[in-house]
Amino acid sequence: MNARQLAFPQPRRDARGREDYMVTASNARAVALMDGWSSWADARLALVGPQGSGKSHLAAIWADGAGARILPARALRASDAPDLATGPLAVEDADRGVDETALFHLWNAMARTGRPLLLTGRAAPADWDVALPDLRSRLASLTPAVIEAPDDAMLSMLLVKLFADRQVAIRPALVGWLLRRMERTHRAAIDVVARLDAAGLERGQPVNETLARDVLGDD
Repeated sequence: MNARQLAFPQPRRDARGREDYMVTASNARAVALMDGWSSWADARLALVGPQGSGKSHLAAIWADGAGARILPARALRASDAPDLATGPLAVEDADRGVDETALFHLWNAMARTGRPLLLTGRAAPADWDVALPDLRSRLASLTPAVIEAPDDAMLSMLLVKLFADRQVAIRPALVGWLLRRMERTHRAAIDVVARLDAAGLERGQPVNETLARDVLGDD
């Protein structure tokens, strides 16, 4: 038999319920603003955070509670605005590749119906690269609910959750080892877990500090 074992990845469980969403000082204010959606100024809010920070998860929790639809920004069409404005709506990744005219029409349609509108993006809407002046001025008025860079508590819980999603059992010591060495971002946590899971499967080894030191180094 080849010394390198065949990898049989376990089915992934992407935990998306409210009980699976982790709250620390880094995102508590954003969560509070989302929970208070019935009091949003002009029934609008922007949910802002870096890649991998949990924007989609939090938007899904809000949509479940508000009875909202979720739409990728790239799928937004101006002709759909009247229908979309009949109920609460979340538009994800509105800072990337959105049809500005379509978003402008949607904004106005939602204003007429008074339905809640949530836009998600990586930066505050005032900083989005928007060419349409009327849309730019409207976006600049949005209150941003900001998910900050993760603190130690968030990174610890995120690592545990990401390993659990992949059905990988780990010891607390591995989390501490990783926290002392990894980049302090949500994206880095996602990448580290993916690398260690893949290496453990390929080598037929448990995911622990020994494997992590071999795969990631000990700097």
